Amino acid sequence: MLTEKQLQKYADVLLWGLKTARTGKEKKNDIILIRYSLPAIRLAEILQKKILETGRNPVLRSGMTPVMEKQFYKISNTPQLVFQPPGEKDLYRNINGSIFLHAPESITHLSDVDPARIGRTAVARKNLKEILDKRESFGDFGWTLCVFPTSELARHAGLTLEDYSKQIARACFIDRKDPVSLWQDVYKKATYIKKRLNNIKINKFHIESENIDLEITPGEKRRWIGISGHNIPSFELFMSPDWRGTNGIYYADQPSYRTGNYVKGVRLEFKNGTVVNAKAEEGEAFLKKQLLMDKGASRLGEFSLTDKNFSKINRFMANTLFDENYGGKYGNCHVALGSSYADTYDGNQRTLTKERKEKLGFNDSALHWDIVNTEKKRVTAHLASGITMVIYENGKFV
Repeated sequence: MLTEKQLQKYADVLLWGLKTARTGKEKKNDIILIRYSLPAIRLAEILQKKILETGRNPVLRSGMTPVMEKQFYKISNTPQLVFQPPGEKDLYRNINGSIFLHAPESITHLSDVDPARIGRTAVARKNLKEILDKRESFGDFGWTLCVFPTSELARHAGLTLEDYSKQIARACFIDRKDPVSLWQDVYKKATYIKKRLNNIKINKFHIESENIDLEITPGEKRRWIGISGHNIPSFELFMSPDWRGTNGIYYADQPSYRTGNYVKGVRLEFKNGTVVNAKAEEGEAFLKKQLLMDKGASRLGEFSLTDKNFSKINRFMANTLFDENYGGKYGNCHVALGSSYADTYDGNQRTLTKERKEKLGFNDSALHWDIVNTEKKRVTAHLASGITMVIYENGKFV
């Protein structure tokens, strides 16, 4: 339901995101991987043309259809689940950019697949992510992604396809005359907030809402990042805290879909960094299986806040990219179970070895699952000086 004009603007915003997300300079002959779901093929075509016109080399890969994906997880034996095609590592060692166009034709087709089988594949492919993480730390790689509207997403969000498309257009500014300049403005304002937050020495955060009472320890050498070109749209500011300092109760009032499973009303109790009790109003069995994916799956990998002044998203969209950036009346906070983001390390990324990350409390896992709370809340920072300071309240940074 997006018009051709809007698709052209969407492509321009994605290329802005790709350029902004990369710390190194773009170069002629760079290799850009475009992964896309079939419904987004027109957007892929537009991106291919624009990338070719800059002298770079697009590599296009279509994703599996729902039938293909279900067959893979249902039929594959163990070696097939962890199989990596020849040349896959070589490709990841050489690409300079990645754009993912997510346009699912189904989000529930894997609901009857054993989550352990899906987890086995995720763990096996973790080494590819590590290759890209290392390349990104050297400025040789950048990435971004977006959502393309489909009838399936609209149906699960309780919207018509037309209304769902309008939400995407509004959130990404592609219904405006010059969306890239608007993104630049948001980027500038977010940079100011991040600078202020990163100049405060914080020992711990206390998050309070009707159903949340949680303490999070930032840890050493941490910084706030976000609105960096990764993800279109993205309005969140976040960090990966020291997982060992997480204590208390977290509640996600916003539902989520994950590998075909619907989960609602997640309540997690943390003690010394690990989930010791997990409940959900719906999907509890699946939640508990996800927490067993690997050693780090029951630990915290991310803490995030979204300012409602940035985000125009005011509806549940049945997609994490939009739902974790919800603005609405009170903004949102979310945490992620599982893997942390190494780029929230406040130091030379090239020196951040696996051993160093472990020592600093950066969590390692094949899982990364964002769970969102949209309740009215207050976030208080306890400073190293002994002073307490409210940094976020009623959906806004203060």
